[in-house]
Amino acid sequence: MPSFVKSVTFDCGDPLAAAHFWAAALGSNVDEDSTEDRAFVEAPGWGGPNMWFVRVPETKSAKNRVHFDLRAPGTIAEEVVRLEALGATVLTPGEDLVVMQDPEGNEFCVE
Repeated sequence: MPSFVKSVTFDCGDPLAAAHFWAAALGSNVDEDSTEDRAFVEAPGWGGPNMWFVRVPETKSAKNRVHFDLRAPGTIAEEVVRLEALGATVLTPGEDLVVMQDPEGNEFCVE
């Protein structure tokens, strides 16, 4: 029997802030047992991996080797505006694909 992805873990400076961003972005909640050192977001819906956010002392220093590609439920432009209001920033604008950063500097795409 093959393995499956149980969770995706982010090293970050502020686990609660990162967890709150991703919970809001994906329509989920931050687990009530989350702390300043580690936070947990359960995947919304069926089948997605859960997300862990763990405090580390170092800052992000290079581009992610793995990232999320988010499918906008409406237009890409509307989703980018919504994510910016949650704390994301646009790195590379585009019509069919927008590269963004979460509040911790982790890149992700909206398509």
